[in-house]
Amino acid sequence: MSSRGFRAIIFDIGRVLVRIDPRRSQLGLVQGLTLTPEELWSAIEKDPNWQSWQEGRLSPLDWHLGLTKRLGIGLDFGQFTKIWNSALDPVPILPDSLFERLSRSYRLALLSNTDPIHVAYLESTYSFYRYFPKGGRIYSCKIGASKPDPLIFREVLRTCRVQAHEALYIDDVSAYVDSARALGLAGIHFRSPEQLHQEFASLGISSLECYST
Repeated sequence: MSSRGFRAIIFDIGRVLVRIDPRRSQLGLVQGLTLTPEELWSAIEKDPNWQSWQEGRLSPLDWHLGLTKRLGIGLDFGQFTKIWNSALDPVPILPDSLFERLSRSYRLALLSNTDPIHVAYLESTYSFYRYFPKGGRIYSCKIGASKPDPLIFREVLRTCRVQAHEALYIDDVSAYVDSARALGLAGIHFRSPEQLHQEFASLGISSLECYST
């Protein structure tokens, strides 16, 4: 246990553990689309069904059919799934050695606004998942709520079996960190691996040996 008394460390996934790079997405290469990768991803996140998709009220098939129709592109579900996942960089941001070290002293959990297609890809692709128990993987599409809704934060505390003051939350979105803090969690606004190491050091969490790779 650290000097702050933390028992659980909770990580966001996108842009903390896994890079989301619209330039990697092959969706922009589909014939007939004229948007830049960044414009395309922004348009997708503004889709009227986006929140329902993220919170599990829309099936993968319905998301595929609705989005491809709106964009005017012809992709079968298998092609769409492959392209949908192509924006996720397979090389993780943080080293596995960090999670191996942290798992010796803390309960580790994931808390992410994400969808069923990405969940399947993430869990089958990234080796860091071995350090996160299945019960501690909290996804908006499984809970039916997304950050910054307090419900999703309370769910991760419940699964970790800790009180808010015993948990540290890490996210690249400052508003979500603020939401966690409002509920009593400690929070780190993630900007880089080096900055995270410095934040850990200030909290008495040892991670120095994990940033040599």
